[in-house]
Amino acid sequence: MLEIGKTLVSLDVLSKQFCCDLAACKGACCVYGDSGAPLTEQESQNLERDYSTIVPYMRPEGIQAVEKLGVHLIDEDKDMVTPLVNKEECAYVVFENGVALCAIEQAGRDGVIDWLKPLSCHLYPIRIKKYKHYDAVNFDEWDICKLANEKGKKLGLPAYVFVKDALIRSYGQDWYDQLDYAAKNLELEN
Repeated sequence: MLEIGKTLVSLDVLSKQFCCDLAACKGACCVYGDSGAPLTEQESQNLERDYSTIVPYMRPEGIQAVEKLGVHLIDEDKDMVTPLVNKEECAYVVFENGVALCAIEQAGRDGVIDWLKPLSCHLYPIRIKKYKHYDAVNFDEWDICKLANEKGKKLGLPAYVFVKDALIRSYGQDWYDQLDYAAKNLELEN
């Protein structure tokens, strides 16, 4: 573990290599799982505020799920998450040429809302677990991302570099610079 400020970072975050391969996985992380995308309190407020602006980007099944369940819900682990369609697909997922994409992200990229997709999605494969006195920052291994791990190895792209923007969004540039310094100066096994 590496301590930076009030975070404990798993060395896997530095040593594991990762690069999403949408052509191979087709956005499976938006489609499979037992719960929706984890949301922060601010993101749930943003969804409440921006839902009507995001609707034109959504598919009918997603709109129906949100109208039935709400823009977010509390799952069995007591986490705030996006609702699901068919108990699998995020309600905010849309499909383009067979690839799952995010309606929230598309609205953000078009500039009609002032934020991108949920941070938990932006950070993947990094997962943050908040505790009373610190955050645990870990690398998540998921079978559906096996090809992303292989692509990352082929490119020599560490997971923390792949999610650089999301980590800066979470903890700031100074925190990221400390992480990068540690990664470049520690002897890590791949």
